[in-house]
Amino acid sequence: MKYSPTLAALSRTSLAIALALGGASVVQAQTPQANADVQAVTITADGATRRPVARGIYEAAYSHASKALYVASAEAITGTEGGVIYKLDPDTLQTLGMTHTNEKDFGLAVNPEGDTLYVTNSLASGLSAMDTKTGKIKAQVKFTEQSKDGSAYGLRQVIYDPEQKALYVGGVGDPGIIWLVDADTLAVRATIPNAGKWVTGLLLDKETQRLYSANGDGEVLVIDTRENRILERWTPGDGKSYLLLNLALDAKRHRLFVTDHSKQKTVLAFDTRTGQVADRIDIGDSMGIKYNPARDELYVSHREQGKVSVVDAASLRTTKTYTLPPMPNSLLIGPDGKTLYVTIKTPHNKDYSASGEGSIARIELP
Repeated sequence: MKYSPTLAALSRTSLAIALALGGASVVQAQTPQANADVQAVTITADGATRRPVARGIYEAAYSHASKALYVASAEAITGTEGGVIYKLDPDTLQTLGMTHTNEKDFGLAVNPEGDTLYVTNSLASGLSAMDTKTGKIKAQVKFTEQSKDGSAYGLRQVIYDPEQKALYVGGVGDPGIIWLVDADTLAVRATIPNAGKWVTGLLLDKETQRLYSANGDGEVLVIDTRENRILERWTPGDGKSYLLLNLALDAKRHRLFVTDHSKQKTVLAFDTRTGQVADRIDIGDSMGIKYNPARDELYVSHREQGKVSVVDAASLRTTKTYTLPPMPNSLLIGPDGKTLYVTIKTPHNKDYSASGEGSIARIELP
């Protein structure tokens, strides 16, 4: 996501896309919550623990160093500048600290050591690195490239590559773009252009040295991470129009899953050996997706249905559904493989502010 002082830096279309697919600069230090009131939690009928956090929450990430859960918020309130990174207790979901940022916060990634949280500032075309020990921003970068219509790129996802000690960052624009950024300095090392309309999901397969990228043209790009160039472009091949979003990999079965939330409303399974669609899971609109190898399960969020599905990866059958209205969004598997976190958004108002407070849910997988 790029740095821009106002939302006007993005075209109306680009802004809508960035918010639908979904800023941290100089910050104040984390605010301890020791004296704050205990935040109310509820237990849903399906057994999930849930608590409200903020208007405009997006992704969540876990840090081994601080043993804490971090949630990005764009603080989508009319007249409010900047965002907040919330530090939560992963078990109780209580707030442990807050980092106030002067840009809106969307996507998150953590380095293996857990001492640095990377934040995409989508509406300002920027990327920030936050010290998880102090809650302070220690590095930032702004991306200056523009789409063919002259609009700034909106960053969506950021993913950490431990082998290169670098980050891949996807830009929503036409044509889309992917940057490789040094994890320490945030200096751009490489640029992968012509990545299709709107780079949406990113997934790194360290074993094969491949980066997979989904886009709004209905393509999955296969990228060589040694040379940072596009090797192949996979499509469903059925003549239908797709807007592909998020990705999950079942390496042992050579299956790459990709969601479509808006056009075909399904989950496709590509065979990573052939690039062909080998199967599909027709469970309706599908947004976030994660594969849990410890349990051989897939988790899929459905914004329109207000639900999260648990899918047996062997049979591709839904085994359980959690009802988490109004709009379950991103997913995070806890470090023990036995916990699933879900960020829950609310619809946007006409000015793109959030109509209500977003929530975080914690599911103890049975």
